[in-house]
Amino acid sequence: MRRPVEGTTFKKLHHKQVKQAKGLLYKLAIAAVLLIAPTIYFVASYSPTVESISEVDVQKLWDAADSGGWRPSSVPRSDWPPPPSESNGYLRVRCNGGLNQQRTAICNAVLAARIMNATLVLPELDANSYWHDDSGFQGLYDVDHFIKTLQNDVRIVESIPEIKKNGKTKKIKAFQLRPPRDAPIKWYTTTALEKMKEHSAIYLTPFSHRLAEEIDNAEYQRLRCRVNYHALVFKPHIMDLSHKIVDKLRSQGHFMSIHLRFEMDMLSFAGCFDIFSPEEQKILKKYRKENFAEKKLIYSERRAIGKCPLTPEEVGLILRALGFDNSTRIYLAAGELFGGERFMKPFRSMFPLLENHSTVDSSNELKDNTQGLIGSAVDYMVCLLSDIFMPTYDGPSNFANNLLGHRLYSGFRTAIRPDRKGLAPVFIDREKGRTAGFEEAVRRVMLKTNFGGPHKRVSPESFYTNSWSECFCQTSASNPADRCPDGSDE
Repeated sequence: MRRPVEGTTFKKLHHKQVKQAKGLLYKLAIAAVLLIAPTIYFVASYSPTVESISEVDVQKLWDAADSGGWRPSSVPRSDWPPPPSESNGYLRVRCNGGLNQQRTAICNAVLAARIMNATLVLPELDANSYWHDDSGFQGLYDVDHFIKTLQNDVRIVESIPEIKKNGKTKKIKAFQLRPPRDAPIKWYTTTALEKMKEHSAIYLTPFSHRLAEEIDNAEYQRLRCRVNYHALVFKPHIMDLSHKIVDKLRSQGHFMSIHLRFEMDMLSFAGCFDIFSPEEQKILKKYRKENFAEKKLIYSERRAIGKCPLTPEEVGLILRALGFDNSTRIYLAAGELFGGERFMKPFRSMFPLLENHSTVDSSNELKDNTQGLIGSAVDYMVCLLSDIFMPTYDGPSNFANNLLGHRLYSGFRTAIRPDRKGLAPVFIDREKGRTAGFEEAVRRVMLKTNFGGPHKRVSPESFYTNSWSECFCQTSASNPADRCPDGSDE
């Protein structure tokens, strides 16, 4: 009789050998990228046999992208009855994360309530540990507008009402559940609904990314758009301040907004340390160890595959290659840049007309709240309304992703989205002294990107980044499903 340990040992040994082989192949593949990619780019970009790329028409970029006949529309296009007078119970959710992570969670909460025929309690927003802000839903959003806009979709109350039973007033205690990440609709119609019917109310916490994004139901996706782009409106004082800043910036002509994601949390997450001093690297590594899963990250490998956030200087070089000059007005939406002024100096020398919400706001309303959710809300609105928006790291950034989606829905407003992976070998060549044809190489990469027009959503692009085509329609469409509903005017 074979002892179990022998078979187990053999399997472990075999697994270890396979794992080592895979690890070696991965390292060889990365090495090949590092060695070959710059050469390919050098040949493709600088070869005299390759037809020269024409200059980018900057003036066209200041206008909205070509819509291709599409326009935003999130009204229902099939039978969509109002919520029944009797619901299955109350749904409470706690939306964790920052402003924009909470925003997507609110959209998901409304959809979950519709799926379960539940009465939604006004979503709770985390007293954010990073922003140190406890504004809550009522402190950020127009509650009356939110409830009224969604009255044909879900029933919404500000709190769970007390009930009277046998002459006594009693509070309904919500049963707490932790939804799976990206939970399918079936989880809500079975597990969650059963507990709701049993306890009259459920409390889902945490509620960040707790409902699958890709749902094969266009009406459900359109409900998300109604929440995100119609119901969620910031409070009047936030909107007024945002419009004042935009008016002041636009009084001097076009302006661009840039989400400069070069902060400690993102740099630590990306594992891109080598460009910093030894002392700064210690700070980044400590932050990573305390906040992210342990993983061996090699800077040269991360850089070669476009996983590192663009430096402020690289952002400036991209803009200059596209044809923007030092008269370009730029609004910066950013937290505290890690590494300080030495990283901003090259960018500032190329584009000196830089502003942020503190420098433009003459009322000093944001002076004591520049790091809070209200400051983030103002940044969001200014970036939404700017002529051009440029995210520098739109991977896991909820701020950039939501804005890209909102600008798409708001009339295909121009967005400059750097292809970090495509640009990496171009920048690596430049650092090695091969600067001839640099700007043309940058343009060659950037002209393959989308500048804000309608395009098919391909994973890992989020629905909240690109809601085409579910939330868009055409007046004259060959496909009946894409035809604008009668009386639809958004």
